[in-house]
Amino acid sequence: MKTGYAFGEHIKTEKIKKRRYSSGPSDFNSREFFLPLALFGAAVLLISKLFYLQVVKGSDFRALSDSNRIRTQIIHAPRGAIFDRNGVPLVINNPGFRQVNKDKSTILTRDQALPLIAKGDKNLEVDSLRNYVLKDSLSHVIGYIGQVSKPELDSGEFNDYRGTDWIGKSGIERQYEHILRGTDGKQLVEVNAMGNKVRPLGTTDPISGQDITLTIDSKLQQVVFDATKDVKKGAVIVSSPTGEILAMVSRPSYDPNLFTLDKTYKVATDAAHQNVSEILLDSQNQPLLNRAIAGTYPPGSTYKIVTAAAGLNENIIDENYKIRDSGVIKVGEFSFANWYYTGYGRTEPGELNVVRALARSNDIFFYKLAEKVSPDKLSEMAVKFGLGNKSGIDLGGEAKGLVPTEKWKKTVIGEGWYLGDTYHYGIGQGFLLTTPLQVNEWTEVVANGGSLYEPHLLKAQSEKRKSANILNDKTISLIRQGMIESCSTGGVAWPLFKFKVQNPKLKVDGKNILEVKEASESAKSESLREIAVACKTGTAQHGGETTLPHAWITLFAPAYNPQVVVTVLNEESGEGSNEAAPIAKKILEAYFTETPQ
Repeated sequence: MKTGYAFGEHIKTEKIKKRRYSSGPSDFNSREFFLPLALFGAAVLLISKLFYLQVVKGSDFRALSDSNRIRTQIIHAPRGAIFDRNGVPLVINNPGFRQVNKDKSTILTRDQALPLIAKGDKNLEVDSLRNYVLKDSLSHVIGYIGQVSKPELDSGEFNDYRGTDWIGKSGIERQYEHILRGTDGKQLVEVNAMGNKVRPLGTTDPISGQDITLTIDSKLQQVVFDATKDVKKGAVIVSSPTGEILAMVSRPSYDPNLFTLDKTYKVATDAAHQNVSEILLDSQNQPLLNRAIAGTYPPGSTYKIVTAAAGLNENIIDENYKIRDSGVIKVGEFSFANWYYTGYGRTEPGELNVVRALARSNDIFFYKLAEKVSPDKLSEMAVKFGLGNKSGIDLGGEAKGLVPTEKWKKTVIGEGWYLGDTYHYGIGQGFLLTTPLQVNEWTEVVANGGSLYEPHLLKAQSEKRKSANILNDKTISLIRQGMIESCSTGGVAWPLFKFKVQNPKLKVDGKNILEVKEASESAKSESLREIAVACKTGTAQHGGETTLPHAWITLFAPAYNPQVVVTVLNEESGEGSNEAAPIAKKILEAYFTETPQ
């Protein structure tokens, strides 16, 4: 065979063998088995996945499906209303709207809510908004509500609350949160793929919170608030002799409606704070501080009641113990003067016993008496009167105050106790610190005949006597007489001399209620009644020489059959007789004009 020009002669031709395929049993055809095996594997995987989804995770996915189809809408329960002792509403509920955005609940106005309702906003809630009827007049007693905080949720007290719930933040709202709060209801609704409501599936009705009634007299509360309009900082407490709080005011105040109502609410134009931010940022005046229970102050000469009680009740002195007013006592390089000598350069004539010393608030007498009693004995009597401990009033944030002792000074200050410390202690100065409520408490003890009661604001709460027979009858009689003379001509509380009101319903008994014979025989003069008042003023020094003293007065009336106890503190204002007594007089006038005896 000729290869031609393109191939070399060395190339040879060979016979090409063809491959043969056999279908016999010894040969394996992989293509025929691959497809069935793949299909079988896929079927096994599919069945396994279906088993997992339908059987293993079936209940979970059914719940997830229902949650997409069925929604739970919260129906907020109205919070309980709050009433005064006469059934006058103090706190009511207004219908309103809240928008919940993640963990934030925001109050909306009606105009803000309507467009959201039209769009079917799922985060819009209808709720009751708190309306505080007396506004700033009763804010420190009632308090306010606000959204629960994370630390509050973590505390364990609010385990059954949602993060967007609102709770009592202070005052009665906080104290009786679990009574005032109701039980929210629920509505199950079916929604479509667009999230729109299709039909209701079931409803659990909400249960309203319980209404509560307080011991507060709303009319008297307003009188007290108005009487303190010129007080920049201070407090007033009006109580029964057995611990019922009839009125409580702390200045400066705030309008709690700013925390709970929508932006359409208009605060009074003369209010000190126009919005929540101004309230929270006012660190100088601290409007949220309830000075009646949480402010601590030297009580000044009101404490002479306790010093007198310590001397009389322990038989260290009696009505025959007398001293002569020297004007000044000198101890080494230090001088301890009487206010009368310091202010007017005069001393009291003759000798003073405990009754006259109380009437004239004579410092020299109580310096000497404190020395005679001893500081630790003074402290023992102070503790019996409730000082140095919380009173137990049903309000949060109460302060204990401070009752000093020789051991306390050595431990805390690192110094020994000096005679000058005893002198200061005897007239309510020095290390001693009390709250206005504590001053009111020891005045109650004298008024009611020697018992210490737990003060309270919930009307349903029964009287709770913490201790009895703190003072014997003779001690009470002498202290009461000194307090009566303090409010009478020749005493120091000049605004209350011959205290009178227009009220013909007051029954004249010649002791508590006296008939007034004026020159005029008019009907107006015939309805005048003079009321015996027992009081003790106080002028408490603090700070530097240029700082005005705290003005105090504490009293009860009628003197021999007490119905009401009043304590007034006017911070950094001047003398008690000039600054606190006129406020107390306005309160007594309102109380006895309205109250038949």
